Amino acid sequence: MRDNSDMSAALHKRTLAIALPMIVSNLSVPMVGMVDTAVAGHLPDVAYLAAVAAGTTIFNFLFLGLNFLRMGTTGLTAQAHGRGNFSAARSVLAQALLLALGLATVLLILQWPLRELAVVLMAPGEQAAGYVRNYFTVRIWSAPMVLANYALIGWFLGMQTAKAPLAMMLTINLVNTGLDVAFVYGLGMRVEGIALASACGETAGLVAGSWLAYRVLRAYPAAWEARRLRDLRSWLELITVNGNILIRTLCLMVSFALFTALGARLGAVVLAANALLLNLQNMLSYGLDGFAHAAEAIAGRAWGQRALVSFRAAVNTVLIWSLGIAGGFTLLYWLAGRGLINLLTDLPDVRAAAYAFLPWMVLSPLVSVWSFVYDGVFIGATWAREMRNAMLIATFGVFVPLSIWLINLWGNHGLWLAFLAFLGARGVAMAGWYRWRVQRPASASPAGSSTARENFKAGNKAGG
Repeated sequence: MRDNSDMSAALHKRTLAIALPMIVSNLSVPMVGMVDTAVAGHLPDVAYLAAVAAGTTIFNFLFLGLNFLRMGTTGLTAQAHGRGNFSAARSVLAQALLLALGLATVLLILQWPLRELAVVLMAPGEQAAGYVRNYFTVRIWSAPMVLANYALIGWFLGMQTAKAPLAMMLTINLVNTGLDVAFVYGLGMRVEGIALASACGETAGLVAGSWLAYRVLRAYPAAWEARRLRDLRSWLELITVNGNILIRTLCLMVSFALFTALGARLGAVVLAANALLLNLQNMLSYGLDGFAHAAEAIAGRAWGQRALVSFRAAVNTVLIWSLGIAGGFTLLYWLAGRGLINLLTDLPDVRAAAYAFLPWMVLSPLVSVWSFVYDGVFIGATWAREMRNAMLIATFGVFVPLSIWLINLWGNHGLWLAFLAFLGARGVAMAGWYRWRVQRPASASPAGSSTARENFKAGNKAGG
């Protein structure tokens, strides 16, 4: 009995050791956006602020679409770590970095059409458009560093350490913040200085990440297997996992874009109120994402060991913490939601509209939590196809038809109901697939065969 309680305590400790640094890391990201906005907001023309806002949105969209590099790398690395196969873990890192370099090269080659398309879609106005082009021309050169950092952060999580990603993110954000001030106020640069500060921050993060990766590699000595880099099957595994995660991410982006577009049809006040409430949803994601990262690392390691009992225990532990966080956010939004809205705006009409739709945000944490947790579990187990299918069902089977139908019936309340149905559908679909995968007959389960049990023992010895 004591052994079980000791194991449970150790699992909770490992979960927090990964989740808490990632929460701090996530929270540091919006701070940089606030600094960029504040610096641009003190330049002599509002067009500078509009250009930085538009440019930041463009790169957030562009890089978010390529964030599959982090997620796919985490799952494959965690499983290699669980098997004690550190040569494979090294190969995943090398492949992820090579893939990052290849994708960044494509972006740099296509930078002119991408820039012009982005300017047309954003339609920032003639003067601001020129500044957006200047911002884009500088910031695009950060692509190799951004994508390499995605690969490194994913690999560190798979290797069961969250302190390295935290150190990388703090380095990126502190350098970016300091250089924003130095370039704009010290050297008299404009939007180009803000873009250059971002690129320098990413470069500093890559330098820090490379040094930390060297230290982790020394802690897990193994041979570099060049033959794996020439093995088409290992590349297909990485590309397949990442491709499915990309489709999942694109569906998520489509859903948020449709939510914003349909809200805009209801007028500027409703559009602004929805934007404020989505900021509260983003705040929620900072907490839940940290535990999703823990699920990726810990559940992925257990799945790599073919240790089904440990896998279930990891999922349940993350779920307990995530439900606690979700309950805390629901209580916060219920008791202090109006105060948070008041901090974000002093416009009476927008406040009144946000108050009216606040109950949906009170419910959102308890509905959202399941999709966050199972996203992490599925990434760790590299069930990317199932995660993709769940997102396709939720987006095109639930949100798209429901949002168009319900907004005509109940206006913005209908839109929010459709949005929560979308979040709930993702969680329900993935929960169903999870139960099917872990409750299959022993012969089909990951720990059901004698070979799997032998791998489990070997993984425990090698992986610690």
